[in-house]
Amino acid sequence: MGEEQTTDPWPELSALPMGRRVELEDGSGRTYVGTVVPHHDFSGARVLQLKLASGYNVGVRVGPGAKFRILPDLPRESRNPPPAVRTGSPGGPAVALLTTGGTIASRVDYETGGVRPVQGEAEILEFYPELGKGGPVRIVPVFDRLSEDLHPEDWVTLAEQVVRAFRDGAVGVVIAHGTDTLGFTAAALSFLLTDLPGPVVLVGAQRSPDRPSSDGPSNLQVAVQVAREARLGEVVVVMHGGSSDRAFAIHRGNWVRKMHSSRRDAFSSRNGPPLGSVTDGRLELGPLARPPFPGPARFDGPIDTRAVLLWFYPGLNPDRAGLLTTGARGVVLAGTGLGHVASDHLPWIRQATSAGTVVAMTTQCLGGRADPYVYATGRELLRAGVTYLDDLLPETAYTKMLWALGHASTANGVVELLRTPRAGEFIERHRPVGGL
Repeated sequence: MGEEQTTDPWPELSALPMGRRVELEDGSGRTYVGTVVPHHDFSGARVLQLKLASGYNVGVRVGPGAKFRILPDLPRESRNPPPAVRTGSPGGPAVALLTTGGTIASRVDYETGGVRPVQGEAEILEFYPELGKGGPVRIVPVFDRLSEDLHPEDWVTLAEQVVRAFRDGAVGVVIAHGTDTLGFTAAALSFLLTDLPGPVVLVGAQRSPDRPSSDGPSNLQVAVQVAREARLGEVVVVMHGGSSDRAFAIHRGNWVRKMHSSRRDAFSSRNGPPLGSVTDGRLELGPLARPPFPGPARFDGPIDTRAVLLWFYPGLNPDRAGLLTTGARGVVLAGTGLGHVASDHLPWIRQATSAGTVVAMTTQCLGGRADPYVYATGRELLRAGVTYLDDLLPETAYTKMLWALGHASTANGVVELLRTPRAGEFIERHRPVGGL
């Protein structure tokens, strides 16, 4: 492989700049061709990171007998493939695409082989060339953060941006969002937005863009289709609906939970089917989908973040739980089964409700509802002033608590708002029970 190497090649290999193409024989008979990318933090000694032509990264351990040669750089257009030809930028109402960061709003930098955020309207439309096929798409960068770094105040900013987008003439709004806390944001927006004249579609990606199986482009394309075509007046989440590349599910924003850490179809609707689907480009909505409102879209704030979401588990110390909830106006308990916590937690719960703190109960279970009337534990919690929130997911109950605390100054007022259906969060056949 080139001239015979008589010295250890590792010092020269390890000093190669990012983006340099090499052909490497690792010393054990295997040969790799790829682009040098940043060394992985978890890689061992004498490991060279390469991006292969397949799109995958590989760490190659360089043995003492390794040989390599430098290859010519690819033409620039091969390193950053040009977008597919778009058909004419058709006119008509635009879809607004709000970007917040996360996997779906990143791309491979073929100069370095690393992943970086996409920035600006031109680059996003270049990276996702299919978005403009059905009509104009207007890009509105809002945040550039991973979803775990978003805070409740950011939900307010997103809601205000959605309202502004509709007032600027958008037919629908897509929010590109990291998947880890996407369910929280979707639930929060379902309470912070009202009178929606079109869909608000949250979408993410489970596979990073440096993988050939990346789901970002297809997810985003279908999300834009739903925002443009669906007769919806609510907040929804669009992600893969199964193992097929062509099947996508439309979930109600306050009924969706991320169920898997890496599968493309990680999101599921709780206690019922999704609101609709897109299969092979065909969009279908079920009877529970809420139609558009006459508008205009309205932001219904504020929120009050003085609330705590507390997950009960065996061994949770009552004194510690009481300390965690000190100063909170609202507490959401994710209880076991039908909505239970250990009986030794009753004293701090009674003290909290007596002081005017709203304590609400949901269930950790992924199906069914919280019900205080089946076991004595539930009845004791009810007598202690706990409000049972029927079949709400803990994250939905938490985001609704923040919204309700922002709209009512008394505990009774907050409880009334929590128990009143607002955005399709309760299944109709159920009735929320309990309260102060």
